Amino acid sequence: LQAIVLDKAKGDITGSDAILWSLAGDTPYVSSPLLYGDKLYFLKDRNGILSCYDAKTGQVHFGPERLEGMRRVYASLVGVNDRVYISDLGGTTLVIKNGTAFEVLGSNTLDEGMAASPVIIGDALYLRGESHLYCIEEEVTE
Repeated sequence: LQAIVLDKAKGDITGSDAILWSLAGDTPYVSSPLLYGDKLYFLKDRNGILSCYDAKTGQVHFGPERLEGMRRVYASLVGVNDRVYISDLGGTTLVIKNGTAFEVLGSNTLDEGMAASPVIIGDALYLRGESHLYCIEEEVTE
């Protein structure tokens, strides 16, 4: 994993100041990292092990932190409203607070696993399972 200054990235950048910082381990295999403000969240390999770094400096905010109840993760992380959503192949979606300290806000499990990334539109969370599409939204009563 490398943080690269694109304006300086010309030709072979090995050993150049175009590379702000790099990390050789505990990085994703399938899921994409999430850049949320100045924080970079990512999982180790396909495992439920989360890290959060300062995107500009490479300083560790937290992690690697095991996500309780999470198994294999292929879905990319999604962030909205100061929350980070992580879904796994076992059907669990974990909600983490967007911040420099690790804080779990909630955990929910469906009857089927999810390899697709969660999608958030307005106040609705969409999760595509193996056989179903779920829409989770708070009911508004007047």
